[in-house]
Amino acid sequence: MKKLILIIVTTLTFSHLNAQTSLFNDLLKAHVSKNGIVDYASFNSEKLDTYLSYLEKTTPKVIWSENKQKAFWINAYNAYTIKKILENYPLKSIQDIKENGKTVWKIPFANVGRKMYTLDYIEHKILLKNLFDPRIHVAVNCAANSCPKLANIAFTEENIEATLEKLMKVFINDTTRNKVNKDKVQISSIFNWFEKDFTQKNTLISYLNKYSETKIKANSKISYLKYDWGLNGK
Repeated sequence: MKKLILIIVTTLTFSHLNAQTSLFNDLLKAHVSKNGIVDYASFNSEKLDTYLSYLEKTTPKVIWSENKQKAFWINAYNAYTIKKILENYPLKSIQDIKENGKTVWKIPFANVGRKMYTLDYIEHKILLKNLFDPRIHVAVNCAANSCPKLANIAFTEENIEATLEKLMKVFINDTTRNKVNKDKVQISSIFNWFEKDFTQKNTLISYLNKYSETKIKANSKISYLKYDWGLNGK
């Protein structure tokens, strides 16, 4: 009997999760272009608040797969980033947002499971520590022009692996964010700031070559592009 109740509760929880993720997915499809440009001016804040209300009441379960947890937290990070932008819109850069001397990444405003988190905590203490995957850097979005583009779909347990692979490939081969040739690479500062995440198993060049359409020589010179913190909006 207890096992049956657990199965029923688990099924209902997953169904609710899928319904709410679908809501966020619809919002992204409606307001984010294929190039990751966000139409903040017309973003449906009421529907976003409905999704955030779900996050406030939901704590990821230990029985969830790693991919389900990863998708949940990436969606939460991106949804709360959009929320904070909308609260301060119009603005030129996410860096303009400060509260009590804290940057947006240090403000405890993301309510998940009735617990307040900072964006930094979600990214570095939950995703990159407990659910480590260097591709998380192309999934969580910092709302800047130089940031890997915001996907216009929500992450799910089923799509996260293929979506992360696609986003990393698109990012590395995007000539507005990375300039790659066989002898020299000028790449995003993300690869400088978080180099240790990309080099746990091999060199940075080796990691880039997993996704680059241009084969980079092992001894190629590496430099880093200036980061454009302008808002990723219309």
